[in-house]
Amino acid sequence: MFSAIAFALSITLPNLLLMGLGFFMRRRHEIGQEFINQASYFVFNYCLPCLLFLSVVGSEVSYAKQIKLIMVGLIVTLLLFFGAELYAKRFVADKQDKGVFVQGVFRSNMAIIGLATIANAYGPEGLSIGAVYMGVITIVFNILAVITLSRSSHDSQTPHSRQLDKWRLVSKKIIRNPLIIALVAAFIYKALPLPAMTGVLHKTMDLLASTALPVALICAGASIHVKSMIQPSGLCMQASIGRIVVAPLLAVGAGLVFALSPVHFGVLFLMVASPVAAASYVMAKALGGNEVLAANILAFTTVFSMLAMAVGVAVLRGFGLM
Repeated sequence: MFSAIAFALSITLPNLLLMGLGFFMRRRHEIGQEFINQASYFVFNYCLPCLLFLSVVGSEVSYAKQIKLIMVGLIVTLLLFFGAELYAKRFVADKQDKGVFVQGVFRSNMAIIGLATIANAYGPEGLSIGAVYMGVITIVFNILAVITLSRSSHDSQTPHSRQLDKWRLVSKKIIRNPLIIALVAAFIYKALPLPAMTGVLHKTMDLLASTALPVALICAGASIHVKSMIQPSGLCMQASIGRIVVAPLLAVGAGLVFALSPVHFGVLFLMVASPVAAASYVMAKALGGNEVLAANILAFTTVFSMLAMAVGVAVLRGFGLM
């Protein structure tokens, strides 16, 4: 267990240090809201799409062999999404908070934390399986995020015509979402008999992809509000409980119900139990959600989800489940 915890901390600490750097720079007035706005726009529209595209294109495992794992992951994601939506409808009053809360519960950091832990646990085979899983579920993540963040800024008790206008707007946001476009393009690229991407274009995209996480984390750290993050009854704490406790337990239950193989069980658990994705902050800001709440959830889950993952891995391995 201690080695698992040490490994989790080795992945977590760089992320925390980058968020701490953003927090420190904001308090020293070295960066301001204008920088956060511009940098977040840059990450959302250019860096993250390159990261997701290259991750999918670089995967080597057949999608057909992962259908069962992907279906279970989809079920878990939808259960978390609709469960969080029902909770938010009843207990979250502010429209700007609802979508951010829901996203904080269902959306995990698969591209960075999830794949890194899977690579350590299962090597190249697990990494390829994880990349396939991530490619499909990330499209679902982004569609659900656009839906919940767009809905949170509208009154649900609108006339029928306004409801239609609202869903047309949501549909446009989904179609035009840079992350979804990048993932669909990656799947099409892999499906066609095209040569491997190399040369200047690949290098340029790789450079952009490498800046996605650090810039997003610095911006998120600069937006943290410590008092609201640690408030026991606050939305940050409630969303974090959903991400740290409810989501991993649901993944374990689904893995047992569908009798996943140990490798697939491990991939599912590590992907679902990861902290909130850095993209959740960028997405919330891009679509008008409460960016401070999004940053607080990101910071809190980045610390504590990794500890929960380490303990979960130790327990599941002890029972021979992964």
